[in-house]
Amino acid sequence: MTGMGVVSPLGLDVEQTWQALVAGRSGVGRITAFDAERWPSKIAAEVKGFDATALLGPKRARRFDRFVQLALVATKEALEASKLDVASVAERAGVVYASGIGGLKTWEDGMQRLSSRGPEWFKPYVVPMTIPNMGAGAIANEWGLLGYNCCTVTACSASAHAIGTAFDAIRIGRADVIVCGGSEAVITPLGVAGFAAMKALSTRNDEPERASRPFDAERDGFVLGEAAATLVLEEREFALRRGAPVLAELVGYGATADAYHITQPHPSGDGAVRAMQAAIADAGLQPSDIGYVNAHGTSTPPNDRIETLALKRVFGDRVPPTSSTKSMTGHTLGAAGALESVFSILALQQSVIPPTINLEHPDPECDLDYVANEARPVELNCVMTNSFGFGGHNASLIFRRALAGPDARRARAARPAKAG
Repeated sequence: MTGMGVVSPLGLDVEQTWQALVAGRSGVGRITAFDAERWPSKIAAEVKGFDATALLGPKRARRFDRFVQLALVATKEALEASKLDVASVAERAGVVYASGIGGLKTWEDGMQRLSSRGPEWFKPYVVPMTIPNMGAGAIANEWGLLGYNCCTVTACSASAHAIGTAFDAIRIGRADVIVCGGSEAVITPLGVAGFAAMKALSTRNDEPERASRPFDAERDGFVLGEAAATLVLEEREFALRRGAPVLAELVGYGATADAYHITQPHPSGDGAVRAMQAAIADAGLQPSDIGYVNAHGTSTPPNDRIETLALKRVFGDRVPPTSSTKSMTGHTLGAAGALESVFSILALQQSVIPPTINLEHPDPECDLDYVANEARPVELNCVMTNSFGFGGHNASLIFRRALAGPDARRARAARPAKAG
């Protein structure tokens, strides 16, 4: 990983977001995107102070849904941080970018115009602004990335799958560098109503900052969030040759299916267990090598309990410190895996585990070390992040502290050979 960019409820770049995260500040508040007075859940983790017109120009801003606007701004930060001369590697540079839902606000606005004014007033940009792959397409267009390009749409694990797919594509030689990540912006009347109807959202409306409380006995659902997070992933030797600023190494990826239910995780955590085990095996590591787990940790009763069970099955009685940063960012759906990958890499770099805030009344069935309420300084070498999505999609990623030059080559040579 050579570059990262973020637009989140905690800040408009990586540094702002990280500082708020380690300080334990919540990004949740009353919904301002629309009048939510009639909605059961009136709170969300909105991106604040984002001016698409100022950042992209009025014409370009009008032609992109908010999820693409966020993606373009996060990607600009990531590419600038990577110091990559894109033009020199355009045909070997690709994009794998995710969204769980896509341009929901554009769809809602289009349907309102259709019903009120008729089909002759329907705007031609509605379809291209709505489809989830437009983030990947817009990023490629903006920077002239001519190589491998696709979009993963696997609900809350979408951007973790995007990073894993980019990892695999580089490993088999499809590209030397891939811009990967995800974006989501569905704090809309339909988005909030839909999740509320499923009884998935917190209704702690009078205390927004305390509403997202993973692993707490008084949790009552997740808080909807929006964000974009972009990472630049490069083949190791390619990055070292050009003297890239290496932030961390992606060393393991596991992906599985529950094949159980459209929204509920498998009661035994089976799919999550196999995803974590696959990532550890892919990295050539042992469970004891993982120093921190950034949990999926949604603040819903079933997820937190079952993820805790799955962690115990993978790590036995030595589960590493685990925290849920969704306690501060809310659940950013298709952007969550990429956003939490950024947090995992920063934890490695800064030797700090971000906390799980609002953990005031521990659930007896959630009895691990969740780094409650305060960040914890600790030296880390390998970290894992989990993402589990509706439909039973599971993804786990493992990042290792960056090695450079001869040390990296020696580590690579010592790594066990993989089948295939």
